[in-house]
Amino acid sequence: MSDLADKRKFYIDGAWVDPAAPQDLEVIDPTTEEPVAVISLGDQADTDRAVAAAKAAFPAWADTPPAERLAAVERLLAVYKKRAGDMAAAITHEMGAPADMSLADQAEAGSWHIETFIETFRDFEFVRPLGDHAPSSRIAWEPVGVVGLITPWNWPMNQVTLKVTPALLAGNTVILKPSEIAPLSSIVFAEMVDEAGFPPGVFNMVNGDGQGVGTQLSTHPDVDMISFTGSTRAGIAITKAAADTVKKVVLELGGKGANLIFADADEKAVIRGARHCFYNSGQSCNAPTRMLVERPAYDKAVALAAKVAEDTRVGSAHDAGPHIGPVVSKQQWDKIQDLIQKGIDEGARLVAGGTGLPEGVNRGYFVRPTVFADVTNDMTIARQEIFGPVLSIIPFDTEDEAVEIANDTIYGLTNYVQTQDGARRNRLARKLRSGMVEMNGESRGRGSAFGGVKASGRAREGGIAGLEEFMDSKAISGWDIEAGENA
Repeated sequence: MSDLADKRKFYIDGAWVDPAAPQDLEVIDPTTEEPVAVISLGDQADTDRAVAAAKAAFPAWADTPPAERLAAVERLLAVYKKRAGDMAAAITHEMGAPADMSLADQAEAGSWHIETFIETFRDFEFVRPLGDHAPSSRIAWEPVGVVGLITPWNWPMNQVTLKVTPALLAGNTVILKPSEIAPLSSIVFAEMVDEAGFPPGVFNMVNGDGQGVGTQLSTHPDVDMISFTGSTRAGIAITKAAADTVKKVVLELGGKGANLIFADADEKAVIRGARHCFYNSGQSCNAPTRMLVERPAYDKAVALAAKVAEDTRVGSAHDAGPHIGPVVSKQQWDKIQDLIQKGIDEGARLVAGGTGLPEGVNRGYFVRPTVFADVTNDMTIARQEIFGPVLSIIPFDTEDEAVEIANDTIYGLTNYVQTQDGARRNRLARKLRSGMVEMNGESRGRGSAFGGVKASGRAREGGIAGLEEFMDSKAISGWDIEAGENA
């Protein structure tokens, strides 16, 4: 234990403090299967202390002029960029993102979101006219209060910054509970917040698990809102736990994205879709894990996807290069292996990958990039979120059939369309039941909100919608126009 990095402290009320009672948990490097750090899991006393600090800090922070809150976040961005290397290293060690990808994408996602929120916030109107028909009516946007933020392990800083940044800009105070599996990046982030000079109590961080700190925040009477990203199962539990205190709950949950590839799709569509599925070792809720291919293009698509899987190198997260790394934990590895075997047992045609470790690997939670063909949408691998580098390919004959298959899922996060027919793209963008639709490899524009429908939750993270998520609207009549907006 003495060789491990000691990360037991929590960040509460502007200081690093010891847990009320030690509950040690080792952080495992998924590349080596060896512990690299030890944290402590918080208990009720730690949660209460953090909530009390946030509650005490809220009135002053909510009354702080928006320009001053903006300046604090701009200082945070400068610190974040300065320490990007530290952030990337933490992510590599805790969840196995390869070194180059960790710096260029995982850590970079954080600075990207902070920058986007800064630009969005500059023009944000906290008090807006209702309309010309009601000249003395206004809609005001105000902070919710004390907010609990519960974040996942797969894209740590992507999710932390999508929650912390708008919450603080809006005037809330927060308690962050990162995943106990991948807490090191959030500890680095808390160090950044401290260096940026936020007032004590505005930002707090307590490590813990879902049954402990997660449930304590969800049920706490002094927590006004919970923002959660993670599994649908956990989201349901949080919603139930929060019901008695009638707090605001926003959820960004799982996905089972369909990628509709028509016969007229561009020549790179299949390769692009397979690579996207395998990226981050398949550990993305918006991964296009169901590839629906129009029948005339089906056989070629299966062969191309299998080749992508065979050409995708799997290796140590600590090595440079464009390979994929391990999945996050033994528990995840076991789950993925079971689901791959389930696909085989249910009659899907395995065309690449399969169970077991990749060739030449004898330790680490590495998964073989896997492709199944001739999948039907009632198979387990087409219905469950696998969260690993596993692609299911399903043929279709008509546009209506493709829509029916794509929408036949409990999830509704992201769907994808590949076709050169612009009218078809526009039709499908409206028919697919999901919070996001991306077409022909074009990313959503900066400031677009990330979020889903159905069992994917209905959070909206990013852009103006992501700011308003952390506010309450207030309808006002009898507003004195001559007195002005800031009277």
